Amino acid sequence: MERLKKTLRELMAIDSTTGFFTEMDAYLLAEAKRMGFEAVQLNKGGVRIELGGEGNPVTIAAHVDAIGLMVRQINADGTLQVIKVGGVHPYYALDWNCRVHARNGRVYTGTVRRKNPSVHLMSPSEKETPMDLDTNLVLLLDEDVYSRADVEKLGITCGDQVAIETRYLETENGFIKSRYLDDKASAATLLRLAQRVADGEVKLSRKVSLLFTEYEEIGHGGACGIPADTKDLVAVDIGCIGIGHDSDEHKVTITTKDTSFPYHTVLTDELVKLCEKNGIPFALDMMVPSYGSDADVSLRAGYDVRHALIGPGVRETHGYERTHEDALKATLALISAVAEA
Repeated sequence: MERLKKTLRELMAIDSTTGFFTEMDAYLLAEAKRMGFEAVQLNKGGVRIELGGEGNPVTIAAHVDAIGLMVRQINADGTLQVIKVGGVHPYYALDWNCRVHARNGRVYTGTVRRKNPSVHLMSPSEKETPMDLDTNLVLLLDEDVYSRADVEKLGITCGDQVAIETRYLETENGFIKSRYLDDKASAATLLRLAQRVADGEVKLSRKVSLLFTEYEEIGHGGACGIPADTKDLVAVDIGCIGIGHDSDEHKVTITTKDTSFPYHTVLTDELVKLCEKNGIPFALDMMVPSYGSDADVSLRAGYDVRHALIGPGVRETHGYERTHEDALKATLALISAVAEA
C-alpha cells in the first residue's frame, strides 16, 4: 500500500487538465521503461503499456486527465475570466487555489474568487446568488496586476490551462482526500499492477495491456489506442458514493449500468465471481443519472469488446474527493485477479 500511495502522490503532483498531457505522458513512458515494459505514445495523448502474456487479450484502462479550467479572457481589472474543462461545478471551484500554465512556460498561482469578494460589501441578495463562472466568479492572480496590459506582460493569454490544486492528504486511519482521485487513484492501481508483474508477484495467464487515456473527462478518451485483438475492456474509474447508491469507500465498485447503457452482463458476472473467489470486498452499483466511462466510448468507436467498469468507492466526486486505502487495495486485487484469470 505504501508503494501504491507513493505512486498516487507522484500522479497528483503532475498537472494534467484535459488536453494538457505532455508531462503526464512523459512520466508514464518513463515508468514503463523503468519496469522493463514496451509502451506506446498515442498521437492525441495517452499511453499504452504492454505487460505481456498470451491469449484472451484484455485491456485495462484508466484516465489520467483531470477536470480543470482554461483562461477565457483577461478582464479590464487584471482578473481572469475562466471556463470549465470537464465537469467543474462553480460551487466546487470557489476559493480554490490554482496554477495557470502560460504558453511561455511560466506558472502563476491564483485563486477562484467572487468578483465582489467581501461579505461585508454584499447586498443580501448577492450573498444568496448561485456561483457562476460566467458572471460572478473570476480567477485572481497572486501578482500585482491591475489591468489587462499588466497581465499580458506576464505572458498569460486566452487558452492557457488552469489546474486546480489537489490538497492531497492521507490520514492516519487510511482515508485519502484530494481532488482528482477521479481518476488518478485508479491509474495508481494500474501502475502498481505493472510493478507487481515486473516483480513476479502477479503471473499473467492472458495478454494484458494497460491504457492510460487523456480525454475521458470530455468524452473521447477510450475512442482509440485499444489493441485490435482486445476481447475484454475493463475500465477502472470511480464508484460514486451517494444517496440511493451502494458504493463504499472500503470496497471496489462493480458498475452494472451508467447513463448510457448496461455493461456486459457476462463479463460483469465474471468480475463478481472473481471477487467472491478471492475474498475481495465489492459493491454492485449503477452510476446514474450522470456518468460515462472510457468503456462506453470504446463501444461508440466501434470496438467489438466485452466492456466492464470497476473502481474504488469515492465520496464527493468532482469536488474534494475522499476514499480509503481499503478501496484501492480491493481495486488492485480485482485487476490482479483479472490479469491472472
